[in-house]
Amino acid sequence: MSLPAPTPLLAVLRGAVRPYTRPGTFSAIDKRPAPGVVQVTVTGLVGDAQGDLRVHGGVDKAVHHYPYDHYPAWRSALPGRILLDGPGAFGENLSTLGWTEDTVCLGDVVQVGSAEFEVSQARQPCWKLDDRFDAPRVAARVQATGRTGWYYRVRRPGEISAGDPMRIVARPYPEWPLRRLLELLFQRTLDRPLLEAAATLPLPAGWLKLVHARLRTASVESWAQRLDGPAGADDAG
Repeated sequence: MSLPAPTPLLAVLRGAVRPYTRPGTFSAIDKRPAPGVVQVTVTGLVGDAQGDLRVHGGVDKAVHHYPYDHYPAWRSALPGRILLDGPGAFGENLSTLGWTEDTVCLGDVVQVGSAEFEVSQARQPCWKLDDRFDAPRVAARVQATGRTGWYYRVRRPGEISAGDPMRIVARPYPEWPLRRLLELLFQRTLDRPLLEAAATLPLPAGWLKLVHARLRTASVESWAQRLDGPAGADDAG
């Protein structure tokens, strides 16, 4: 699989944790473009935050990239949403045109500014997208379309800013575009040869646990809590 051409950063975005839509819930999904130079550490962008560190953030999900390429399709699917007028609607940290889940592979090493990233996993969308867009089953539609975006580990901290070119400088797993991982996760869920191949990859611990559980039980884990979310404070995540 050939490398996509370098692409400039359209925006670098950060957000603060705030109370969210359901009782007892918090989120930093409302991310806004950051002016000037932004520092990047092994846990993400300085000045950025995550509302629930059990399922967001950490070294394997330090930085979230969402293709601006997908926005026209979402404007058609979700008309009239002001959120879709510019980057940040999906809680992303990085926005570009030209790279998608079809052209980016697991393990790709990306240079931008003085920082270096590694593609660690695709996104598993959650109910907070439904509430953000005030529309039912947005997370399920993100999942079904494969327009999920992806996460990076930070291999080398540094500085980035809007306009910096992003370049893929190494591709150790060219046979594993993110689209293939997403098919395994959400469509070809019990394809044993595919699961066995995925079990050899440098996936985050949670993904490897999922893969091994499917191989062991020949069954698929429930997605209900992730897609439907909590009903109240006692269930808040």
